[in-house]
Amino acid sequence: MPPDIFKLREMYRTLNKSCFILGASGETGKVLLQEVLKSRLFSKVTLIGRRKLTFESAMYEDVIQELVDFEKLDDHASAFQGHDVGFCCLGTTRGKAGVEGFIRVDHDYVLKSAQLSKAGGCTHFLLQSSKGADAKSSMLYPKIKGQVEAAIEELNFYRYSIFRPGVLMCDREESRPMEWMARKVLAPIAYMFPTAISIPVTVVAKAMLNNVVLPSEKKAELFHNKDVHELGHLGETKEK
Repeated sequence: MPPDIFKLREMYRTLNKSCFILGASGETGKVLLQEVLKSRLFSKVTLIGRRKLTFESAMYEDVIQELVDFEKLDDHASAFQGHDVGFCCLGTTRGKAGVEGFIRVDHDYVLKSAQLSKAGGCTHFLLQSSKGADAKSSMLYPKIKGQVEAAIEELNFYRYSIFRPGVLMCDREESRPMEWMARKVLAPIAYMFPTAISIPVTVVAKAMLNNVVLPSEKKAELFHNKDVHELGHLGETKEK
């Protein structure tokens, strides 16, 4: 029998937990923020980023925004203090930032943020990684993703959850031609085999949120694309 996700959410709300989100301006982070606010699981929600985000809906009025310089994160250690849960959806691409920029964002910024949040009292760190992440890969993207996964695990969070989604199905505001082409090519495959190689960002966001309330005996958890699909769809029948 699947867990009663609704009862677990109700119980979690009584715990008065707080969270932060890194990468809330990205496609997954944006949806994750919406799901976090709709769920009312947290008494305080903080966004940590380099620029202030603007919102029109009243739903966002209590969201706290901490502006940081990712090149000088030690100077902003206070932004990472006092959060129970940390969601990390921070990332860029080699095409957008170049090789050095990609490594700096997806490895250095992410790892430093994890270190500061651990020091600041965060007990559950959730990382959006990528399908195929492998620290020993000869390819840059999966190698960096795998390396940062491993480095964060060494920080020994009370609970650490890694999500490796496949190709993210969304309509990005920024231009990523290769991703756009991949989504067009994969759309028919995704329809026939929905958990094989792609996943909607909404499902990733819901999976991360569901993971927070689900009890686990493991200190480190790894969710592959199919696992993320299953976790993200928990409770959908009752919601409909």
